[in-house]
Amino acid sequence: MQVIQEYVQKLHAHGFYPDEYICHGKQGNLIDIEEPVSQRRLKVLTFCTNDVLGLVQHPQVKQAAIDAIVQYGTSNSSCEALSGRIDLHRQLEQEISEFKDLAHTHLFVNAWMALQALMDAFCHLAIPIPGFQHTRETLILSDVLNHGCIISAVANANNRSGKVFSQSPTVRVKAYRHNDVNDLARKLRRYAKPGDRIMLISDAVFSMDGDIAPLPEFLDVMEQYPGSVIVMDEAHASGSIGASGRGIYDHFGISPQDVIRRGMVPIIMTTFSKFAASAGAALSSPSPELNDLLTVSPTSIGTISLPPPITAAALESIRQVRQHPDLVQTLQANTRYLRSRLVEHEFQVIGETNVIPVILSPEINPKYFARHLMDRYGIWISPIWFIAKPRMRITANALHTKEEMDRLVEAMVETRAAMLSSTATVSA
Repeated sequence: MQVIQEYVQKLHAHGFYPDEYICHGKQGNLIDIEEPVSQRRLKVLTFCTNDVLGLVQHPQVKQAAIDAIVQYGTSNSSCEALSGRIDLHRQLEQEISEFKDLAHTHLFVNAWMALQALMDAFCHLAIPIPGFQHTRETLILSDVLNHGCIISAVANANNRSGKVFSQSPTVRVKAYRHNDVNDLARKLRRYAKPGDRIMLISDAVFSMDGDIAPLPEFLDVMEQYPGSVIVMDEAHASGSIGASGRGIYDHFGISPQDVIRRGMVPIIMTTFSKFAASAGAALSSPSPELNDLLTVSPTSIGTISLPPPITAAALESIRQVRQHPDLVQTLQANTRYLRSRLVEHEFQVIGETNVIPVILSPEINPKYFARHLMDRYGIWISPIWFIAKPRMRITANALHTKEEMDRLVEAMVETRAAMLSSTATVSA
């Protein structure tokens, strides 16, 4: 504990610890927050929520959660393998399967558990079976900028449940350059061996850069390795890209069924904390056998199933998205507008989605930039200061008005000028 104490003291001393706020209430994009140190209360306009379609406070979504509590209580208190599912689980799985065009869906408490369960199941098959021997190695190709939940899962793929619960072959993980199709092809030519089970795993929309994986080009490469598994993490893609918000396949005008016809196996992870006003995750695939295997994976058995109100909120949210594609169209229009206004004022904006990273000048500290926006203008956006390119991470949503987006841009222009002026004064 002394090591931890000394480390955290340094964390604070060097300004690496995030500013913390307590939320007391929310109405649309206006949030009543408290600064824990000063206990000052502020009402701020948020551009850092992942509630991209504004469904968190939708009356029907809230009522669905309330009704689920009345019928089932607040928790299932166990896992599916031991205590079964509730009917809401089955309904949500069916809704996601239709939304993602893949027949079989399995629910999880969060994305980290979903991906760890997938690695346990796919790489190691979870439970030793008499008379069955698993002998084929697995090669996993992973984008260098994949989300931490993917990195954690693939890092554990060769040293976790497969080694604890059974004897299974080696899992080899190779990273390729970010969205670099040529580097992916090179890595496959170099590392793929006859008999390998090959998996490509990538974010569909990258959470820090706001860009989209080049799925059609990836499929052209992976088609040369028949039976390859293509895993798309659609945490930031569901509800935000594609004509109807169905995600990366919708965005590129193809379907998972096209992938199957080309001899590959699509797997999609859907999460509920962004577009679906809830929490949790789901894995969808064309394989009933994989679904069964996920049920008995150590990660699934070792936790509870998705609680009733969380399940109900996600279910109603997805139904709202499917019934009201105009929500997605509004989000995409807001994204285009806000990006264009930022570029107009010479901000360095990267990506192409509602995740809008703005790269700041090296002399501007993102934390101070964010504090200035909040203190002077009552606007809340997320500063990212602990990675290679410090940035402000803005998220547009379907509830933002043009007036609110204009207010943000004007405040950022003034804040940039104030920061640069302050830096120049100190240098002089």
